[in-house]
Amino acid sequence: MLYEQVSNLEIKIDECQFTLHQRDTSSGFTRVTTVVALTGDNETGFGEDVTYDDDDHQPMHHSADELDLTGTYTLEDFSRRLSEIDLFFGTEPSQAISRNYRQWAFESAALDLGLKQANTTLSERLDRKYQPVHFVVSTRLDDPSTGDRVIDWLDRNPDVSFKLDPTSAWTADTIDRLAATNAVRILDLKGQYQGTVVDQPADPELYKQVIDVFPDALIEDPALTEETRPLFDGHEHRVTWDYPVQNVSTVEQLPIDPEWLNIKPSRFGSVHALFNTIDYCSEHDIQMFAGGQFELDVGREHIHAIASLFYPEAPNDAAPKGYNDPNPDDDLPASPLAPPRNPRGLSWK
Repeated sequence: MLYEQVSNLEIKIDECQFTLHQRDTSSGFTRVTTVVALTGDNETGFGEDVTYDDDDHQPMHHSADELDLTGTYTLEDFSRRLSEIDLFFGTEPSQAISRNYRQWAFESAALDLGLKQANTTLSERLDRKYQPVHFVVSTRLDDPSTGDRVIDWLDRNPDVSFKLDPTSAWTADTIDRLAATNAVRILDLKGQYQGTVVDQPADPELYKQVIDVFPDALIEDPALTEETRPLFDGHEHRVTWDYPVQNVSTVEQLPIDPEWLNIKPSRFGSVHALFNTIDYCSEHDIQMFAGGQFELDVGREHIHAIASLFYPEAPNDAAPKGYNDPNPDDDLPASPLAPPRNPRGLSWK
């Protein structure tokens, strides 16, 4: 089992520091994340907290002195220690899943540190080889949309592929125009989201259009109702899940048995839950692809490292960070991303 290969990593922590990052995104909002740095034995491990509400980051920075993680642990002991701490310091995050996001920031930093202190990499520890990582570009289109953003990308790079978020404001002309590009690999219906700015309620007309017009695309997170569930008869193999997936139990409870899953490490919270789910998918022939969370720093590198080991050729929603800029550079790296020549720890530079 994967987790058993890292759970006994020894980690010595002398200091814990936080750094706030902020950047505008191509989806029209300003992203804020916090990088967690755990230092010991002249090494530093990094993780990234991708909690979405800006205000939820402040208590951690204001209460940094209250957090004492110094000591020597195994990775499993460190995870257990985290479970005893309120990482939101008495405040309630705007979304419950944010507790997983924050725990992952600390656990991934500890895994990175432990690997560096052992002078090894995740690849070596798991006895798997880093492979080039294929990726798609995830971009949310304006409403109402003509699809111009996708066409502009293709004018710059005809080989780029996309993960898009259809909305009820998409017209039939827009859908036809996007389908004609043959560049859309995943359509995220956002039907499982509740209480967020990207919620998209069940829309039978929209669902039927994307199922019919994009016959080869994966369809993510539909809201299944009496009206929409029959639309997926015969298309179950194309349905993939993201938002509900946090551990093996949540996979087993999905309303359609998955043939594909979007694996976002931060949603799992712990290394244990992530690796157990990857094991489960391998045992049940469930294909996986990587999912990103608008990471601004090391979080995206960690996603690349994990994807490189387990699902490198999938339509990974993990384009390099520069693709999320409002005005991306012209010289962004193309898919696939070559593995690093000299990787360290969990990093994948």
